[in-house]
Amino acid sequence: MQTSLKETNTGVVKMSGGEEDETKKKGFRLLGILDIQNTPCARDSILHGAGGSAAAGLLHFLATSRVKRSFDIGLAGFMLTTLGSWFYCRWNNARLRVQQRIIQDGMKKKLMYEGTALDPTNRPGAATSSGPT
Repeated sequence: MQTSLKETNTGVVKMSGGEEDETKKKGFRLLGILDIQNTPCARDSILHGAGGSAAAGLLHFLATSRVKRSFDIGLAGFMLTTLGSWFYCRWNNARLRVQQRIIQDGMKKKLMYEGTALDPTNRPGAATSSGPT
């Protein structure tokens, strides 16, 4: 087993073993299928689903006093809220990745064309002198 010293933000030195590192890499699996810690949006979607489930089931129970139907409504609320939150988060992440890729390509092109005749900021007539005339 490997032991190492780690300094935290507060200046306290902690001793950690190899077991702690193994648990961080392993993650938490939901029903053995979904690795919640390493899958983007999974944790937030499940938490939103739990809140939606509790709200839908409780509101239906308070309105009708039917336990079994309230449980069914809560389960449906969990599924709908989880899937809705999941798809919205994944769509938003994909949109942000596309924007980042466009910005990175623009920065590469700016660096490549800077100072050449192809530089769009170096147009004739657009340059003005910064000194006194």
